Amino acid sequence: MLRNLFAAAALTALAAPAVFAADLEGRVLKIGTDATYPPMETVDESTGQIVGFDVDVMNAICEKVNCVPNFVNTAWDGIFAALQQGEFDLVISGVSITPEREENMDFSEPYIIVSQAILLQVDNADMTLDDFKAGGQKLAAQTGTTNAQLAEELVGRENVSLYDNFSAAILALQNADVQGVIIDGTSASAYEQEFAGELAVGITGLQSDPLGIVFQEGDATVDAINEGLAAIQADGTMDALVAKYWGTD
Repeated sequence: MLRNLFAAAALTALAAPAVFAADLEGRVLKIGTDATYPPMETVDESTGQIVGFDVDVMNAICEKVNCVPNFVNTAWDGIFAALQQGEFDLVISGVSITPEREENMDFSEPYIIVSQAILLQVDNADMTLDDFKAGGQKLAAQTGTTNAQLAEELVGRENVSLYDNFSAAILALQNADVQGVIIDGTSASAYEQEFAGELAVGITGLQSDPLGIVFQEGDATVDAINEGLAAIQADGTMDALVAKYWGTD
């Protein structure tokens, strides 16, 4: 099922030749992230530190181009406004690259491609999109995401419940306030493992989205970050991180 949830190897093949000259000279980068989205980013309760795949990717990039990442946990609904106001140097938070977002922000090259999926209660794991379209069954998503947009396209706005973060959406599913949560397959798989026997990835193979690192429009830092990204794709670091979080199957 893993290959239906995301693709990274294809991006590695697109990496630039292994010649990297970018040097950010130890610059500290203030990085916005909504740390409520495992395994991409979450807060380790034992240490209070932000951890996850996106964090590891950014740390690895900074090792290549000589920068220091400083992650700041911020709510999704204000994350892009904060970036544009200069509160962050960049955002990495499972952000899908879309034409609408590219109108007023710049993106790195994609670092992973994810396929959206629907998380269901185990007892309802055989539900289909037609069940939601028929009415009476609610599909949840996080406000302002491509997941929410796709949910409305698939089942109609009247059958969609929106939440400020995915943690609230997952809780609503557990409480049967909604019957499904549409979410990136990478995170759906993580929730399935965390709540084994309770939640299951029931519907897969939906829209695929490339994820990118986000910058203010015109920020030259994107070139250095792209070099670092190409470096970790070329030397196997990215493949190792994918294996760390999702295995090799």
